[in-house]
Amino acid sequence: MIERLQEDLKRAMKSGDKLTVSVLRMLLSALKYSAIDEKRDLSEAEVATLIQKSIRSRKESIEGFRAGGGMELAEKEEAELKILEFYLPAQMEGPELEQAVERLLSELNITQKKDMGRAMKEFMARYRGKADGKAVNAIIASRLG
Repeated sequence: MIERLQEDLKRAMKSGDKLTVSVLRMLLSALKYSAIDEKRDLSEAEVATLIQKSIRSRKESIEGFRAGGGMELAEKEEAELKILEFYLPAQMEGPELEQAVERLLSELNITQKKDMGRAMKEFMARYRGKADGKAVNAIIASRLG
């Protein structure tokens, strides 16, 4: 994945796509710092997690800019968000996500809300980078009443 990001960065630089260059440089920098902190190369799942973290940050920024009337800044963040989303693995949504949550809850025999943390931890470990944590949290909460 990192090699793909570096190749895409080179292509964006050659084509003069300043926004993509900026987003990919920032992402590659975050990945490099994380690898240095871990003292090893990152796994694909860890790369996906960092991309998701950047996406979450963008979504929060968009909400804040819209609430404060900064529409131009919100639009810039949305453009950056689309670039980042391109690099995420296919996301589980709708019935597929609900079925995965049901299987997990059944498998772990979780029926009470007090075990929600354990369910979230296990789900995110199994499906890291493939599901939005907020959506998973909402589905688990609805199933546990």
